[in-house]
Amino acid sequence: MSRAPWLASYGEIPTTINPDLHPSLAHMFDEAMREHAHRPALRAGNTMLSYADVDRLSRNFAAYLQHSGVKKGDRVAVMLPNLLAFPIALIGIVRAGAVQVNVNPLYTPRELQHQLVDSGAQTLVVFDGALPTFDAIKANTAVQTVLSVAASDCTSAGSERDPQPGSFAAALEQGATLPFEAPTLCGDDALFLQYTGGTTGLSKGALLTHRNLVANVEQFKTFMPGFMNPGEEVVVTALPLYHIFALTVNLIVYFSIGAENWLIANARDLGGLIDVFKAARPTSFMGVNTLYAGLVAHPQIGEVDFSRLRLAGGGGAAIIPTVSERWQAITGGFIREGYGLSETSPVLSFNPGSVDRFTGTTGLPVPSTDVKLMNDGVEAAPGEPGEICAKGPQVMQGYWNQPEATRAAFTDDGYFRTGDVGVFDARGFLRIVDRSKDMILVSGFNVYPNEIEAVVTALPGVAECACVGVADERSGEAVRVFVVPAREAALSEEAVIAHCRAQLAAYKVPRVVSFVEALPKSTVGKILRRELRDAG
Repeated sequence: MSRAPWLASYGEIPTTINPDLHPSLAHMFDEAMREHAHRPALRAGNTMLSYADVDRLSRNFAAYLQHSGVKKGDRVAVMLPNLLAFPIALIGIVRAGAVQVNVNPLYTPRELQHQLVDSGAQTLVVFDGALPTFDAIKANTAVQTVLSVAASDCTSAGSERDPQPGSFAAALEQGATLPFEAPTLCGDDALFLQYTGGTTGLSKGALLTHRNLVANVEQFKTFMPGFMNPGEEVVVTALPLYHIFALTVNLIVYFSIGAENWLIANARDLGGLIDVFKAARPTSFMGVNTLYAGLVAHPQIGEVDFSRLRLAGGGGAAIIPTVSERWQAITGGFIREGYGLSETSPVLSFNPGSVDRFTGTTGLPVPSTDVKLMNDGVEAAPGEPGEICAKGPQVMQGYWNQPEATRAAFTDDGYFRTGDVGVFDARGFLRIVDRSKDMILVSGFNVYPNEIEAVVTALPGVAECACVGVADERSGEAVRVFVVPAREAALSEEAVIAHCRAQLAAYKVPRVVSFVEALPKSTVGKILRRELRDAG
């Protein structure tokens, strides 16, 4: 390993994990379903599935896949929101030795066609509400088998109706009558094609193996002793499972320890999410900054009993300090931030269990992970920012069928180049300065939007904001801030600028403040700065 300033802050945390603790993710799932057979595994609405139920249903789906011609290594696309069918399909695909291609159910026909064609998927498990999207492009794909999923599938309501031909429910029913033979799987076998967001062009499929995911599960669990109690955890999953953060942490990590997982199909319904909080009384919750910001502003959030909540995790984008402060005032606990990417399964760093307050950083690199900060091929000096480059057993093998993109994504000595700019503090905690492409250059000075957004959000009356660079004849670029006012707030451009002048160097102060009703966001809540820039 290179210089590793974070290791001194590990305390009693082991510095390495065994990425081959389980031969494959299928073995990990089998162990969890055997050990926790009679415990609740999944909840959605009024339906609860035990680990034994998940074992039976996923085995039936694996048998169906085998007998429909799906072989080890074949790609199966899954285009679902957070329904009970998602984890059933996932575990069935894993047990059959196939490769799951996670697809956003809100994709346009163009986006869906690219992902299906690029992956070569011949089987698609799709939410019935998204079938028109697939129908528009199906002739341009290699998909031969389509299994439609209704919101009621695998629920008590769904069990009362006859499965329709070509449905996921019919596949489960058919699979129950078929034999199943588990394939031989090892850590090197492909597991997921996790496509990058594609906000700057066509998305690429990060090829993740069984070892990648087994390693990241063990890294997270090793980092959080006392927060991962087998058979005792209750997690609410509002982030979409097709996104790598929720897929790994919410579903796979917590399934491996026998947790009870409440699935939220529509996280935009904050009132419905709060009702689930009331019923579940979770011990763990994962979110992104925009979701937390919406929750702390909701008038009913104070009705929730958060006395069991020990872990509130954040990722996907920077957690604004003010948001964590508001969350802590309501729940009694701060938001513990982490950092990762689709290409890294995803967790690279997290604020470990020993941290007792919001740090404003993404924590320490997790065990068996090495991180270097690079500037033009040279490692940054201590305390200096640089591109985050990482090596570890959770890092992808490469991009699917894109050897040139894969070569460009790694340094000559094998470190994955994240494209993010970070800096280590003296204790080895990693702070993300920003995405390289989001950096604003004002008269030769680097301005990082995260810093501006944190300052503006701290102004009373600001619900959330986003910062972008705009062309400026005098300074090259200038700072523009889009502000969403809180309800009944009286804000002015002058007030925002005056607030920033008191806390920022002159070149960082926004030149323009625009008030908007809402900010454009991805399906996982990331603010789409590119759309704001394009809007002019």
